[in-house]
Amino acid sequence: MTLLAAPTTTPAAAESDLLEIERLEPTIGARVHGIDLDRATDEQVRAIRAALAEYKVLFFAGQHDLDPDRQIALGRRLGELTESHPVVPGVDEDHPEIYALDSANGGFADIWHTDVTFVRRPPLGSVLRAVVLPPTGGDTQWADLELAYRSLSEPVQRLADQLVAVHDGTREFGYYLAQREERTKWEGEEFRALVPIEHPVVRVNPDTGRKGLFVNPGFVSHIKDVSDAESRYLLDLFYAHITKPEHIVRHRWSVGDVVMWDNRSTVHYANRDYGNQRRVMHRITFRGEAPVGPFDA
Repeated sequence: MTLLAAPTTTPAAAESDLLEIERLEPTIGARVHGIDLDRATDEQVRAIRAALAEYKVLFFAGQHDLDPDRQIALGRRLGELTESHPVVPGVDEDHPEIYALDSANGGFADIWHTDVTFVRRPPLGSVLRAVVLPPTGGDTQWADLELAYRSLSEPVQRLADQLVAVHDGTREFGYYLAQREERTKWEGEEFRALVPIEHPVVRVNPDTGRKGLFVNPGFVSHIKDVSDAESRYLLDLFYAHITKPEHIVRHRWSVGDVVMWDNRSTVHYANRDYGNQRRVMHRITFRGEAPVGPFDA
């Protein structure tokens, strides 16, 4: 199964018939009320997939029945799961699909990024569950890459359409990979080195046909075939534009919260403002496809 495969229910119908949805921002983010994800019907699962394509990030409160087994079971109903991460093993041997973000072990992400864009087929989307939360702080923010593209001036859109970015996971995960003798696999491939990969700067979402910027400061090293200075200026322009407040939705976590997002149309940032308090999140990700640019779609 592919996440967000052509839905049988339109987002409008999903809202009115199966899901109680509260839109949070004009183009990104919605709270879904009155649903128990552990007991969702097949029709509700299809409606969630349709709503995710429309709102990009979905927030579910009070999902206290979800544990590692049930989170994975939910994920398998929504799409095809990947391993936890190309170089980081799963939370335990019984749950290789769960990536544990534990602040006590360096598991934080205080840089704007889209998950695992340094592979040929970055994840399509993610489901994140709050496990342990600090008493204050630890919010997560998501920015709308499609709105960011649409709100660029037309000449800059045309320039972006032509560009290719190089994504490299070495800065974030190279040292970890070098220190770890045991190897994990991602889509059947064992990563012994992180080889830079090229993706279009503008990506076309195959499920909606919408264009979005597909660059992030977490993993993009440079723009291909331009000078270093031009690359820095272009990326700085894109990043400043993507993270404008009007492109962002922010979530304050409670235990039992679950958030789903479309990894193809968003970047996110986990606030690291909780000092030495512990924060633990469990993430699963959905198998994606190779990004396609405007001239390849």
